[in-house]
Amino acid sequence: MKKLVAAFWIFIGTLACLPAMADDLRPAFLLTGALHRDGQDLSGQWTYSKDLYRTGLTDINGWVAKSRMQRYRDLDVAAIEAKGGVDFFEFDLDRGPIINVPGAWNVAAPELRYYDGLIWFQRKFNAQALGGKRAFLRFEAVNYRAYVYLNGKEVGRHEGGFTPFVLEVTGLLRAGDNRLVVGVDSTHDAQSIPTSITDWDLYGGITRKVALITTPATFIDDAMVQLSADGRIAGEVRLQGPQAANQQVSVAIGALATVRATTDANGRATFELAAPKGLERWSPEKPTLYDVRFSAAGDALRDRVGFRTIAVKGNQILLNGKPIWLRGISLHEEEFGPNPARNMTESSSRALLHEIKHGLGANYVRLSHYPHSETTVRLADEMGLLVWSEIPVYWTVDWDNPAVLRKALAMQAETIYRDRNRASVIMWSVGNETPVADARTRFHSAMADNVRQLDPSRLVSAALLVKHDGDALAIDDPLAGKLDVLAVNIYAGWYGSDTLDAVAKLKWKVPSDRPLILSEFGADALAGYRNDGMKKFTEEYQAEYYRQTLAMADQIPTLRGMSPWILKDFRSPRREHPVFQNGWNRKGIVSETGVRKQAFGVLADYYRGK
Repeated sequence: MKKLVAAFWIFIGTLACLPAMADDLRPAFLLTGALHRDGQDLSGQWTYSKDLYRTGLTDINGWVAKSRMQRYRDLDVAAIEAKGGVDFFEFDLDRGPIINVPGAWNVAAPELRYYDGLIWFQRKFNAQALGGKRAFLRFEAVNYRAYVYLNGKEVGRHEGGFTPFVLEVTGLLRAGDNRLVVGVDSTHDAQSIPTSITDWDLYGGITRKVALITTPATFIDDAMVQLSADGRIAGEVRLQGPQAANQQVSVAIGALATVRATTDANGRATFELAAPKGLERWSPEKPTLYDVRFSAAGDALRDRVGFRTIAVKGNQILLNGKPIWLRGISLHEEEFGPNPARNMTESSSRALLHEIKHGLGANYVRLSHYPHSETTVRLADEMGLLVWSEIPVYWTVDWDNPAVLRKALAMQAETIYRDRNRASVIMWSVGNETPVADARTRFHSAMADNVRQLDPSRLVSAALLVKHDGDALAIDDPLAGKLDVLAVNIYAGWYGSDTLDAVAKLKWKVPSDRPLILSEFGADALAGYRNDGMKKFTEEYQAEYYRQTLAMADQIPTLRGMSPWILKDFRSPRREHPVFQNGWNRKGIVSETGVRKQAFGVLADYYRGK
């Protein structure tokens, strides 16, 4: 009991310290705009070694791993073995099997399909002498925990499967041959985010790009620019390095305007200017992006940025000051194909977003249930799709644990720092379908406060549960008071006892002073399974489910958008009906290979009417 009370007060202390903590959550290095920096792409063929018993990290009783098991060691095992002697090894990454990075290991080999644990990856590469420059490894995503070693020395660790992290390797990088080893542990538990229970596939591995990036000794680590609510352009630049203080910073917004500022003692400069004449605001109809160039201390960084405002007024969502209705769909990070590897190349992401934008006629996508790749979000900028972004605080976590809250806030910060220059991102979600309880509400409230501290320019929402209140559906959740936009997941007519013909007659009791989004609704259908008496899993049932749910939605006066569940069928080990599912969640309105189901047309017609 004493431990529980102590944990509670630590938790309360964490909440009280949020404003001070916000800057503390900033990663040591961000390398904003890394895609445009000089670097070496380390994608391609890596070798790997399974380590289900984690012998490369620890031995029995938590002792240090035996040297013959330490896969990160910088040595030529074959050469040592050729000499003979008493030493021997129980690994050799130089002669290990090949795997393609980026990509999930679950599709690399049959024995890895449901592997859940630790695997070691190795990539050898050549590097040039730095000549006074600095070197960093940037990982776009490793799922779930990463242990990084360069030339036999530990560089750093990271927890969280969907956000980038940067490690400096200036002192460890060799001119010539280098050995990079990454231990990747996909295991989730009660203290991870998400926990071990989800409705999507494992997807362990180095799932997004890895790059070796070089910078000057003093460099631009972070640069942000946006259109403020009062119509002015404002932002900040942060330098890192020995000459970071008192440097002149120049920010050029295309050919429209240039503004200058000077960094303070910590290398930070803020700037503000009136929106230049001729500035076109970004919108789904006209997603105008400007080349923005940041210069300071002999370093330069560029980005493609759109300028728009997003706000709530009463029960309206305002984009650039005008009401907008969000015609959307939810999306998991899986490429089209029978065996997705979560390798989101530009062409893979574009194919998904093209189906949303041009097939459905949508202007909005809910990127569920975790931060999607930077490639996808930047394409949303380019193509004109508004984005809901969230981290996987999903169903349940260890709500009373301050360390778990800290993880959530850190993941949230990593996402915000990565994407705050993206005009497409209008909404940060702080949770999905979490059961109402005091500890849970404190947890989500801390997340909402964290968002407002880090990025007050965007809206806050969460996908809430609804409950029957007499003959109506109602939101009975104390978290609602923390949200700009209310959002609910509703599956009446699929889960529960409501029949299809009852769905359109359902009534709602919702606050009149805020906008509402249907963040999820859906029903399973196996593509091609038709005309079987309107049974579940037929395309006809799914299509009629959509008609009835959309008719229900039209009766909600404060409804300002929706993101039905989901664009395409996706892998999920929870779903094992041997005829209809076989490891796939079938709520997609297209199949995993891109075949449109009848419900696709129902939703597209509805959106054309909007």
